[in-house]
Amino acid sequence: MSLTLDLSGQLAVVTGGTRGVGAGIACAFLRAGAEVVICARRPPERPVAAAGRSARFHPLDLREPDAVRAFFDRLAAAHGRLDCLVNNAGGTPYRLLGQTDAERHARVVALNLLAPLTASLAAYEVMRQQPAGGSVLMIGSVSGTRPSPGTAAYGAAKAGLENLARSMAVEWAPRVRVNTLVLGMVRTELSALHYGDEAGIAAVGATVPAGRLAEPAEIGDACVFLASDRAAYLTGASLLVHGGGERPAFLDAATVNHPTADHPTAFREAADEPPSIAGTEAPEEN
Repeated sequence: MSLTLDLSGQLAVVTGGTRGVGAGIACAFLRAGAEVVICARRPPERPVAAAGRSARFHPLDLREPDAVRAFFDRLAAAHGRLDCLVNNAGGTPYRLLGQTDAERHARVVALNLLAPLTASLAAYEVMRQQPAGGSVLMIGSVSGTRPSPGTAAYGAAKAGLENLARSMAVEWAPRVRVNTLVLGMVRTELSALHYGDEAGIAAVGATVPAGRLAEPAEIGDACVFLASDRAAYLTGASLLVHGGGERPAFLDAATVNHPTADHPTAFREAADEPPSIAGTEAPEEN
């Protein structure tokens, strides 16, 4: 049985939708039949298009609240509706704590936490007046759930974004649903800047249980699902889209249960042994 997600007649806004993950999300909504508006400070190098249709671009600096509110007001006046907002815009350079000033870190927080808050509040003013309500999607990150050396402000902002989404989901229910996609590593046109050449990208992908980085289209498909009626009972949820996460480092660092050339089946043989009663006792003291 096939599962068809049809968003025909709906309007979706994807912030930062001009490239990378954002473009992948925009294309997924286009394939699902939605009308798509993308916004960013700079236009895309090439049209963001799929299924013979293109997303429409509007220039917007999401860190300017007045401009954001004006954008959503114009959108509502022109289209009469807004069905989904995807807060995708964000990112950060590599900056170790203590090696740069607090103002630079604050700008990272402003882009990754305050800008989605501003956009969501403006979108809510449109959605809450619609009979069908709407859906807000936050693009989170595994950086918000674990230490993020070199991108600490980004990780803190993403952790805050996930918590913000849960609060919005409670306050705006049942008219507006709010969910978060917690992303792992995604292969985009900028992957080389983060992971190196093809060998480096493959090596990084091998650390993921799924064996590779995600594709932007896969992130887009997850967004379409959460925006669709098939996810009507999902709100305040965090969907992990990370290929299984990360293999715990201690498993490789441990000096036990590692088969060797001399004992290639050491782990299996040990596992086949019956449990030892003595092994449960405390060690003897000398």
